[in-house]
Amino acid sequence: MAIREEVFVREQQVPPELEKDAEDDSAIHFLALVNGQAVGAARLVVHGDEGKVGRMSVLSPFRGRGIGSALLRKVEAAAREQGLVRLRLHAQDHALKFYQRLGYQVTGEAFLEAGIVHFPVEKLLQGRD
Repeated sequence: MAIREEVFVREQQVPPELEKDAEDDSAIHFLALVNGQAVGAARLVVHGDEGKVGRMSVLSPFRGRGIGSALLRKVEAAAREQGLVRLRLHAQDHALKFYQRLGYQVTGEAFLEAGIVHFPVEKLLQGRD
């Protein structure tokens, strides 16, 4: 939770009560490590045969090194192991191209969440990257 607090609460000014929610209790949580140090985090919430990726975050000094991509690939691999066929997430506007490069497609209009512009995106898994 320290990574999420740093990225979302401190850096992006998301209210702490919005950053942690009830989905944390049922989610599968992921950490990205560099030399044993946790530098990235994500979660996967399973809903039937679909998953919702959330709280994707990488500490500022570690961005641009492929850590976020590697982390998301781990989430996708875990989703496949769970038998999921689709992943959905709310992509922040500044990260939209990151998700699109990894095969996610915009499925709706922009909206505000925690005061930040987001786009709904999804990726069909079907056993491929």
